[in-house]
Amino acid sequence: MDIDAPTAVGTVYPWHCDHMGHMNVMHYVGRFDEATWQLFHRLGLTPAWLREHQRGMAAVEQHLRYQRELLPGDVFEIRSRVLAASAKSIRFAHEMRRAGEETLVATCEITGVHLDTQARRAVAFDESIAARIAAAIPSETHAGPGPKS
Repeated sequence: MDIDAPTAVGTVYPWHCDHMGHMNVMHYVGRFDEATWQLFHRLGLTPAWLREHQRGMAAVEQHLRYQRELLPGDVFEIRSRVLAASAKSIRFAHEMRRAGEETLVATCEITGVHLDTQARRAVAFDESIAARIAAAIPSETHAGPGPKS
């Protein structure tokens, strides 16, 4: 997985802003959601794969931190990384920055669960997907998918 490639990029338009003049929280959440699906795609959890295998992903926990305001005209990018995983879940983080800057604008950490969409219950990741997830976890924090849930 190309860890250096952004998982989302965008521009703040005036209609993304609230009465305070900065991007409204609903748009941060939406952009982090877009980055999530790009990350999943890179891990092999593509829409076609999910449909074919009757699988889905559901967020069960999400933590957002807003550190700087984005204003109309700001260009931003989001980079994502896998933090940890178990047989049935994945924990990952997104970092949003103004394009070309190092200062964090916002962060989002999410725990997602892999689901059987027919049985409506959590199931283990397919072996090939689990291997891709494990390979994406930095070695110093490695807690790859394993047999326990």
